[in-house]
Amino acid sequence: MSKLAVNHLSASYGKIRALWDVGFDVKEKSITCLLGPNGAGKTTTLRSIAGLLDIEAGSVVFDGLDASRMEPQRRVEMGMSLVPEGKLLFPDLSVSENLVSGAFVKTARASLRDRIEFVYQMFPILKEKRKQKASMLSGGQQQMVCIGRALMANPKLLMLDEPTSGLQPSIVSGFFELLTKLKDQGMTVLVVEQNVYESLLISDNAFILENGKTVLNGTGRELLDNPQVKKAYLAI
Repeated sequence: MSKLAVNHLSASYGKIRALWDVGFDVKEKSITCLLGPNGAGKTTTLRSIAGLLDIEAGSVVFDGLDASRMEPQRRVEMGMSLVPEGKLLFPDLSVSENLVSGAFVKTARASLRDRIEFVYQMFPILKEKRKQKASMLSGGQQQMVCIGRALMANPKLLMLDEPTSGLQPSIVSGFFELLTKLKDQGMTVLVVEQNVYESLLISDNAFILENGKTVLNGTGRELLDNPQVKKAYLAI
């Protein structure tokens, strides 16, 4: 069963077309990754799904409902949550204050205590540092706060844009383990990643974008064995 269906998506930044024909399905309780070179349209695709960029053609269907023209807040209320690239935190607010800022929809506010405890279970270090300013955290810890803030909305679909960008290799594996753990707990995950090999290892399905179009898809294992993927993305 598809949790999310993206159909023939087209979108532009002003007069510059970024997406021409992007289409893929995200199955419920699965990990799906979007791969491709810089400028392929991966971030634009996530922004379009989240409602941060208007689409020109195509559709975004979530839980069987056409969300293509819905406001971003309505999409969050439906269960979409996006972790954008770049660790966009409130630097002068504490860890706990940053997390609480993610619980702005009614359903999340109603279970605020349970949600923040869930995040602390996922990231015990954040509970230890809950009173510290976000600006005082390491890069990896700041990314934990970003993901934790998205989880505060109690999402059905968690979307992440380059969650391991700029992190030390010793920390990266922990984030992929986290995504697998969230999936095992029943969450649906859609991730854009630069670490192709690690992403494909944990992904149920994967789609490759090039020049604003979906050009290749398969299971994570199928794409790991694909000669085209090996040559272009794995240097094998």
